[in-house]
Amino acid sequence: MSTAHRPGTDTGTGTGTGADTGTETGTESRARADTSAERIARAALTRLLEPGSVLGTTAVRVWGAARALQILTGADTPGPDERQELSLVLSGEGTQLTERTWTKSLEGWAARTASLAPERDLESLGRLGGGLLIPGDAGWPPGADDLGAAAPVALWYRGTGPVPRRETTLAVVGSRDATAYGQSVTRTLASGAAARGLTMMSGGAYGIDAMAHRAALASGTGAPPTAAVMAGGLDRYYPAGHEDLLREVSARGLLLSEMPPGASPTRHRFLQRNRLIAGLSGAVVVVEARWRSGAQNTAGHALGIGREVGAVPGPVTSPQSAGCHRLLRESPAVVVTDLEEALALMPGGGPRAATAGPPAAEVGAPSGGGSSAARIHDHLTVEELLVYEALPLRSAVPVDRLCAAAGLGPGAVMGTLKKLQRQSLAEQLAAGWRRGPAVHG
Repeated sequence: MSTAHRPGTDTGTGTGTGADTGTETGTESRARADTSAERIARAALTRLLEPGSVLGTTAVRVWGAARALQILTGADTPGPDERQELSLVLSGEGTQLTERTWTKSLEGWAARTASLAPERDLESLGRLGGGLLIPGDAGWPPGADDLGAAAPVALWYRGTGPVPRRETTLAVVGSRDATAYGQSVTRTLASGAAARGLTMMSGGAYGIDAMAHRAALASGTGAPPTAAVMAGGLDRYYPAGHEDLLREVSARGLLLSEMPPGASPTRHRFLQRNRLIAGLSGAVVVVEARWRSGAQNTAGHALGIGREVGAVPGPVTSPQSAGCHRLLRESPAVVVTDLEEALALMPGGGPRAATAGPPAAEVGAPSGGGSSAARIHDHLTVEELLVYEALPLRSAVPVDRLCAAAGLGPGAVMGTLKKLQRQSLAEQLAAGWRRGPAVHG
């Protein structure tokens, strides 16, 4: 990232190598070292904690990143006052800290402690022109803090522009298997909003996300024109079929993630990624979404933190529009049928033009319901989903590998494996565990 547009104040390597005048004072030197230590600790925490870990992120808020890292990795134990302060803060936010929860969480974090290498991660992404933003950096987005207890401990970035202000960022999300209708509406909305200087934010996925990014790159005048929030590490482009698109977003826009280099995207991380899209944007427009979908998940997060949400209606016969109709019927989401209606969702009503924009598309039917087949893992709890996502499809692996991948202790993993096994979602072989016959068909 060029110096003029760097989101933060650090080079991304954790060294904080600002201009060398040769006259740095002892106070400045200590401040620089403190900043470096904070950045390194938060880099480590992005690998230790799963996104949205309320207990972990609250510990960081209460104790500070460096102290939290010591305690959560088992290098030290919290004093009575520290433990009490954490319990009080969690209780105030509606979460009770029990001894069982604390012990279970420590077991999960212990499974990942050996893999922590924050300096390596910072150097790895630094070589790619990226780095790590932490709270307190000039480029830290205030919208991330609106997520409260689920706010990220840090954000990895890669690209050419600053993290845009939420007041100038519109999220456009929707179905991966988008219809021609959905693609057309997305192109109209995203290109029109981007031409007025808004940043188009989405998740880099197939379908609606991809069209939003492409339209913004073609028409955008914002800084940056588009930003993609990813569910895995930024050292590789995912999905692989979008490598060219994501390279262009990186070259002309911005890639963001709370996951460190090398981290794989999982369903849980995709769902948690959606809360970042909601927090970093001023409003969310859902163009197409199935009855149960990630786009609806993003809309739910947005409504939960007070963002405006719009949904584009579609044919009552289209499964891809069933989720939009559900949002309009069951939530405060409002109908969006053209560019001006989308812009009106933004804080302050968004940028204005001398004349109104054209309609997004003809909407030939009233909103209605629909249903799509439930996926076999839709009913799983977060813990069950973490273990399920860690299971290989074919080659079996031992439990310790699953512990490290899921971020859970051996007892929790074994108990969850037995539950998944009863549902034919996991099976035990001589070499260990893999996904079960319900997955293999």
